[in-house]
Amino acid sequence: MCLLHLISEGNGYGYEMMKQLHGAFPDTKESAVYALIRGLLKDGYIETAGKKTEGGPPRKYYSLTKSGAQKLTELLAAWRNLAVELENMGIYYRHD
Repeated sequence: MCLLHLISEGNGYGYEMMKQLHGAFPDTKESAVYALIRGLLKDGYIETAGKKTEGGPPRKYYSLTKSGAQKLTELLAAWRNLAVELENMGIYYRHD
């Protein structure tokens, strides 16, 4: 869900997404993220395009496909439902 969301915010570049993921999930391994990206590509939720850079190899940028946007909507709905159920059990986040 997090990767799809980051990609939905603009065509994602792997390294930039890694930096953002590390803020929320500090123990995230780069290899795990790229394995997830490969799975999202295989499932047709994202697509990739190479863009030239100055002084280096082309970078891969990722964007959501129509089915990827639908999957993200489904995952966000499930996340919201989970949050409601947790609150119903008395478990919720208090922001001080």
